Amino acid sequence: MTTDASLLFSPLRIGTLELPGRLFKTATAETRASADGFVTDAVLDFYRPMARAGTPLIITGNIYISRQAKSAPWQLGADHDDKIPGLARLTELVHRHGSKMFAQLNHCGRQIVPDYVGAAEVVSASAVKDLLTGTRPRAMTVDDIRRIIDDFADAAERCQRAGFDGVQMHSANGYLLSQFLTPYTNRRSDDYGGTLEERTRFGRQVYRAIRARVGPDFPVIIKMNGADWLPLRNGLKTPELVRVAEIMQDEGVDAVEISVGHYESGFPMVCGTFDRCLRNMLDGSMAALPTPRRQLLRIFRPLVALASNWLWPARQGFNLDYTPDFKARLKIPVICVGGFRTRDAMEAALAAGQCDAVSAGRAFIADPYLYAHLRDNTTGPRCVDCNACVGHLGSQPADCYHPAIRAEKDAMLARIEADATQRASNA
Repeated sequence: MTTDASLLFSPLRIGTLELPGRLFKTATAETRASADGFVTDAVLDFYRPMARAGTPLIITGNIYISRQAKSAPWQLGADHDDKIPGLARLTELVHRHGSKMFAQLNHCGRQIVPDYVGAAEVVSASAVKDLLTGTRPRAMTVDDIRRIIDDFADAAERCQRAGFDGVQMHSANGYLLSQFLTPYTNRRSDDYGGTLEERTRFGRQVYRAIRARVGPDFPVIIKMNGADWLPLRNGLKTPELVRVAEIMQDEGVDAVEISVGHYESGFPMVCGTFDRCLRNMLDGSMAALPTPRRQLLRIFRPLVALASNWLWPARQGFNLDYTPDFKARLKIPVICVGGFRTRDAMEAALAAGQCDAVSAGRAFIADPYLYAHLRDNTTGPRCVDCNACVGHLGSQPADCYHPAIRAEKDAMLARIEADATQRASNA
């Protein structure tokens, strides 16, 4: 093992929790739960090797807080007490191997294809149509807001009871909490719209309700955008989002993870190449789009892929464009997600003070033993940013869908399992 006193493998404290390293698994929709949101063996199989590899912190894919909050089929839920035993199986597995786990809690708001998940209604801060899906939500009433605040708090308490080490409020990527922050999607004239302070009211009340349930010593972190990336629309820029982060820090949030973009933004949150991604989307999560939209996307897919490849080419640490501004103003840890693949890139970001920790999603999907491989300076499968996995999210189990990388991954996992079996038989 060779860590060479690297910052990447030095401790970091988030609230009351001390973690032994600074590379985390970011939230990725697993698409492996049962149809009604329960933990399955497939969910355990997804996380087992990451925990075995010693990954310091694993953040679940977005867990829905209520049936209305669900954004995709086969998504984990924390909407009822009957989910607690299954979630406890998951945390017990992760803890058995020495890793820690946070539950990411989410409400999708308007970013949904209703027919895809059987949604009876769609709600948001305001009745602003989503240009990608064509979904027009109903503007939430104050009673709706109060109910959803309670739903977040209930879900957080269930996750605490299930043994999670903390929770993450998902306020990034255009989901409901993000929809309240962004002027483009929040056109309210009551106490929850207007000034930046008023647009943060919903998120602040969600945090306070969660904190009241879980107590002062349970870490609560937030994921939010470094930029909304909504050209020609009234989206938030980095200085405004830094102010939001300061407000949430003053409330007591323990750390912030920085992402970018809404669904309407395109693909700034997963830079790379997009032909495989779009082909998989058309056969999966986009299959339930209204027919005219689906046909247009099918016709223009090659052009959309070319444009996306040009706009969002693969590069490591692309959200480092934003995190230094957060680091300059915050006292709590700043986590940067966004295309990290190599130890050199991660260590450079930490050494330059651009963030306090880095997180990755696709890199862990390609190589669940990523943390151990980087720590030990050994090689494993490396994500090539083809985004085939992103195209399948919501329709197929989260996994690597690049043929060569998938074959390398499967061979690695089989070899590790065989070695473990041999060691057990020799003991």
